[in-house]
Amino acid sequence: MKSLALLAAMALPLAAHAQTDPADWDAVSAAAKGQTVYWNAWGGSTTTNDFIAWIGAKVQDEYGVTLEHVKLTDTADAVTRVLAEKQAGTDTDGAIDMIWINGANFAAMKDAGLLFGPFAEQLPNWQYVDVDGKTVQTDFTVPVEGFESPWAMAQVVFDYNSEVLEPMGSMQAILDWSTANPGRFTYPQPPDFLGTTFLKQVLVDTLVDASVLQQPATDDNYQQVTAPLWAYLDALTPTLWRQGRAYPATGTAMFPLIADREIDLSISFSPGAATAAIANDELPDTVRTFVLDKGTIGNASFVAIPYNSGSFEGAMVVANALLSPEAQARAQDPNILGYGTVLAMDKLDADQKALFDALDLGIATLSPAELGTVQAEPHPSWMTRISDDWTARYGVAQ
Repeated sequence: MKSLALLAAMALPLAAHAQTDPADWDAVSAAAKGQTVYWNAWGGSTTTNDFIAWIGAKVQDEYGVTLEHVKLTDTADAVTRVLAEKQAGTDTDGAIDMIWINGANFAAMKDAGLLFGPFAEQLPNWQYVDVDGKTVQTDFTVPVEGFESPWAMAQVVFDYNSEVLEPMGSMQAILDWSTANPGRFTYPQPPDFLGTTFLKQVLVDTLVDASVLQQPATDDNYQQVTAPLWAYLDALTPTLWRQGRAYPATGTAMFPLIADREIDLSISFSPGAATAAIANDELPDTVRTFVLDKGTIGNASFVAIPYNSGSFEGAMVVANALLSPEAQARAQDPNILGYGTVLAMDKLDADQKALFDALDLGIATLSPAELGTVQAEPHPSWMTRISDDWTARYGVAQ
């Protein structure tokens, strides 16, 4: 994270070096032909790597663009590389043409002027993006402003054993059920990502007006805003699996607890994860998923283009291909990736919508319409303090 601090300290605007107007797609397409795009993206999943290879074949066939997947274990490595190039004066033809990015990495690069753009809303396939129902114009509260383009959605769902309980519409309903059925629910121990996401979901659902979470936490408002969270957890914790004296270390430890009938309810950040686990015999086929009546927290995966890319046009072509209905439907196929789409079904024509209608999402996966409203991620400053306070109040040794 040291590189992020350096970026934030720089905060200097840098001029984009593109020779082509992103709004002139014919010119973009012509300039992109023959370019090689080095996409720095997480490489830890065979299925994701295969999807990126498919995108590469698509842009090669349609635009003559060569896509090279530079496999990362940590997005911060790519951020560090761009920063090092800036410090060395490499302001053109940098090593990285596109990054799979979001959150703090995006905010730091945007603030430091290290991103090309705006470009995203000039992409031809932007016309299909669900700007009203999905969190695609902010990234962990930071306005995107066209400096990154969305390509996949994640959203909180609750996984439950349908043999013993019904979907519930609020965090209060979950508390009532857990009180009546002690020991049958748990969540990962913060600061695990999914564990802190559960805390955020409680806060978003219990606050009368969650919009306050879109601004940074302050000493003046923190105690008042978080009071409903601590009241909720004080009531919930004694009802949890092992009476809240132990927690699963990670999200991946949740499904085995359901499979072993130790719990009946858990949380996931992937609407298709339960279906995939059923197919892999990791969960019983009685498991289903639900979301809350007010919606659940979601966030998008984005791609961004560094300010010193030598293949701006080719990178825009790849970003546009990722937004195509064909690619989005393929990514949502649970046999391919099972990612949520960033597109709005009512913006598609009949043939495009048919690509999604034809998908067998699986017995435990909600449709895009059933997933309902996506609630925005709170500003990161809330979770820094909440996670620390949770550890002080409820944390246990692993």
